[in-house]
Parts: sequence; structure tokens; C-alpha cells
Amino acid sequence: MTVKMRRPVPSDLEIAQETDLLPIRDVAERLGVLDEELELHGPHMAKIDTPAVLGRLAGKRNGKFITVTAITPTPLGEGKTVTSLGIGQALARMRHRACNVLREPSKGPTFGIKGGACGGGYSQMLPMEQINLHFTGDIHAVETAHNLCAAAIDASLLHGNPLHLDPLSVTWPRCVDVNDRALRDVVIGLGGRANGYPRQTGYCITAASETAAIHSLARDLPDLRARLGRTVVGFTAEGKPVTADDLRVAGAMTALLIDAIKPNLVQSTENHPVICHGFPFANVAHGNSSVTGALTALKLADYVITESGFGSDCGFAKLMDVVVRQTPGFNVDCAVIVATVRALKQHGGAFRLRPGMAYAKVKEAAETENLPAVEAGCRTNLAAHIRIVKTYNVPVVVAINRFTSDTHAELELIRRLAVELGANDAVVHDAWGEGGEGAVDLARAVIRVTERPVENRFFYAADAPITEKIEATARTLYGADGVDYASLAKERIKLFSELGYHTLALNMAKTHLSLTDDGSVMGAPTGWRLQIRDIRACAGAGFLYPLAGDFPTMPGLPSKPAFMAVDVDLATGKIKGLF
Repeated sequence: MTVKMRRPVPSDLEIAQETDLLPIRDVAERLGVLDEELELHGPHMAKIDTPAVLGRLAGKRNGKFITVTAITPTPLGEGKTVTSLGIGQALARMRHRACNVLREPSKGPTFGIKGGACGGGYSQMLPMEQINLHFTGDIHAVETAHNLCAAAIDASLLHGNPLHLDPLSVTWPRCVDVNDRALRDVVIGLGGRANGYPRQTGYCITAASETAAIHSLARDLPDLRARLGRTVVGFTAEGKPVTADDLRVAGAMTALLIDAIKPNLVQSTENHPVICHGFPFANVAHGNSSVTGALTALKLADYVITESGFGSDCGFAKLMDVVVRQTPGFNVDCAVIVATVRALKQHGGAFRLRPGMAYAKVKEAAETENLPAVEAGCRTNLAAHIRIVKTYNVPVVVAINRFTSDTHAELELIRRLAVELGANDAVVHDAWGEGGEGAVDLARAVIRVTERPVENRFFYAADAPITEKIEATARTLYGADGVDYASLAKERIKLFSELGYHTLALNMAKTHLSLTDDGSVMGAPTGWRLQIRDIRACAGAGFLYPLAGDFPTMPGLPSKPAFMAVDVDLATGKIKGLF
């Protein structure tokens, strides 16, 4: 380890800036990437030539694929990235060839509520400042490609509308990678004919765009081009889909993404390799890192540790239903469910932390020993997430992410109940405070669980009717009694069924703060019905996403956003205030 541990643990940024980074060529060599398969982006970041790696290692057996998910989190998050990196660091300490595959941070959360997404404490991916901000430019490239398509739509409408696109049926929004609620619904084209055709549209955050999903799901450059070409941007008055290929813009979009599709190689605070690539949100998008990154790592490493956004009802289910279903040869060998005393107490009724609310208001209740609340949270929410993961025939290790205020009695109670509720194992870890050393027992549990081969299974057929897929998801995963559809959702189901889109995967867009479609409902409630207000088709990404409840695809900023703390030390030129 190239950073000296201090007590108390300093800020994430201090740790990141105190860590001695290896030249990225050395990190690549440890992973088995050849120098000619590397494209440098400075001394500590690089892109990998995936086709070259996969061609060279075509006959090599894939490593074990482990995903880290969580129980239903508080708005602060429960430490999936820390846990994921901690497992990778621990495996590397144990002389296993391990590689993490994680998503790139979106500047929405970085400057909003949660802060950056590079982990924390002594389990981080570095260089943290660059990764959290511009990195290698992947998000900028996706944003530009997506908005080029949006510009092509309005140019086509202005110049005679040769594709007969119905302006009221355009489904392709613009995007920007910051939280900006004022852009959710906008009117464009004002000011006369020279400025275009006036119409109502909107923005989504870039990480929730279909272009971001395609970037993460494409297996290679030909697959990327095909997906972009068939993506649907709107419909004619007769209900015929209009695609990016119809607009003749998909080729230029591909050109903009030719470098962005290459996975990025960085390192952890303990210098083990991390592939950081892809950035879809897990509540409105499919919430998992790139397929190209995973395929590359699976050939290079014996253990590949990824992260599925938010809880198992969100990112993990989407990993299975969208990524695994679409990618030949993919199989998840183990899921690690992160649980915290803090979140379990919330599900047990001890307090309620709402988005944007100051943690100080619930700090006493969250950090005072409360065994009845912890047990109630385990028997409801934790039990539900174990059940969700096992539905796909994936073994479960519960990782109890230790906070400094947790008591021994609380941690032991969770460990015992997790196994009683069906987990294959449950381990307390402190990767935040101790790095890989604090996650060695957890890594050993993962090794034991993955020794036995498993074959993933699914609970609905790929070609099942749309309503059947939605009903099965609502009942099997969320515990709902059924589904209610708004009239617009019914219209979409009829249209998409006629177009043959029922064969697309299901990617449910719903709140990550509850198993239900209401973010204020804790635990694992029964006796409720899922509300579907709309359904959208992402034909290029290969999924339909029903919108459960009133759920915006463009987040907003809180009253005191994280960007207020970010600045530059003008004496040193170093960034300060990132977390």
C-alpha cells in the first residue's frame, strides 16, 4: 500500500492526494494488458484496446463475476463502491488476479447530494479528482452524440420534414450532465422560423440517456453502430417509428463515440487495477458499468468485482434482465448485498432521512444502539433483497459495512439474521477505514461462495407480453399485489406490442429509496399496487422502461448542493472540497 493510514481517517480527498500512484503502464502490466493494447491519457489513466485483448485471450476461460448491490439505501448511500473496491483490494493482497469494473461518476450526484462516486476512505479509485470531473471525456462524448441526434431531429422538422415525423410524438430529449430541474420541460424553436419549429421537449441527465445506455451495453464497435442506428427518436402520425438511421445521423454519432467505447484503466488506493467505464443511473437507466469493460476484465482477471447501482431491486435486477440477457456468455457467480446498521434502523422505523435533509437531524437516532429497529429492518428489507437475488439463482454474501458508531451487538445481530434469512454468508468489513485489510474476511467468503458453479435463471420469458413482464417484476421482485396502468401507459403497450417491441428487455424506472414506487415507504410492504404512468422504448439499448409513479429523468439540486464546497487552492493548484 502506497498511502500511510492515519487515525482519525482523513477526508477522501486528502487520502487520494496523499496516495503514491503507480504509472498506469505498471498497473496494466499487473493485469496482463500489453503495452501495445494501452492508450495513455496522462501518467495515471489509460484506455484499453478491447478487441486486441479479447482476440489474444479468446481461448482463456472467464474469471468469476461478482456484483455488489445493496439493501434499499438511505439518500446518503450505504457504501457499495467502498465495499466493491475493498473486495478487489483484499483479493489482490491475497495474490489473486483481481480487477474491479465500476461506473464513471456523473457530475449530477458529484455536485448534488451524494458527492463523487470513487469510493471513500482507504478504498477509492484514483486519480479521484479527474475521475469525478472530466476523466477521459466519455460523458462529454456521449452528451455530444446524443445532442447531435436531437439537433438532427429539429433540422429535419424545419427542412420540410421529409420523414413525416410527428412533432408531438418525438421521444428523444436533449441531455446535460448536471442536475437542473428547470430543464425537465422546455419549449424550443422560439423567435421565428430561422430558429426552428417551436415545440415542447425536455432534458434528461446524460447518465439517463439512451445514448449512455447504448455506450454501456454495446459489445464492440459494430454493435455500437447497429444499436445507434436502430434507436427510435419518434413516430409518424401513423405510428411508424423513425430511427437515427432514418435521420442519417447514427454514423456521426458512432464517430463521436469511437474512443469513448474503449474501457478506462485506473487504480485503487492500493494500486490494484480498476476499469472505470460506463455511467448509467440505476433508477432510470440500467445502472451497470460497461459490457466492454466487463468482457475485458473477465479475460484478464480471475475475479472481477463490479457494482450494480442502488439496491437489488434496481441495479442488480437490471444487470440480470438487461445486461446478462443481452450478452452471450455472461453469468453472475455471486452477489454481495451491502447492509448498514444505519439503513436497517431506518427500515425498522427508528428515523426517516429524506433526500436533501441534513443528516444532523437524524444523527442521534441513527447512531444510538437500537436492536429492535435493526431486527425489524433485517426481517423486512434485508430479507426482501436476499430473496430478490436468489430469484435469479445467484448466491448471496451480505457485507455489513461498519460505521464508527455501530455497536458489536448490532453488527452481530445483522450477521446472524442474514444467514437465518437465506444468505450464504454474512461478514462485517471496514474497507473504508482499513482498505483491503479490512475486507479480507469478506473476500474469503466470496471465494468460498464462488467455488460452486451456478447457472443464472430468469422468471419471465424474453418474448413474453409486455404486461406479463411488468406484472411478474412487480409481484416477484417488489412484492406488489398487482399493477395499475395510466391511460398513456396502456396506449404505449398497445403500440409497442404491435411493433414487436415486447421482445425487448424490461428496465423498470422507479425510486431507489423504496421497494415500492413511493420513496417514502420503508421496509418491505405488502398490500400495494405498482403504478405505471408511462412506458418508453429504447430500441437501440434493447429495453423498454416503464415509469413507475411520478419519476423525473432529470434530478434537481438541493438547497445546499455539494458543489458549494468545491474550489481550487490557488497556491497549489489542487482541487479541494470534493468527496
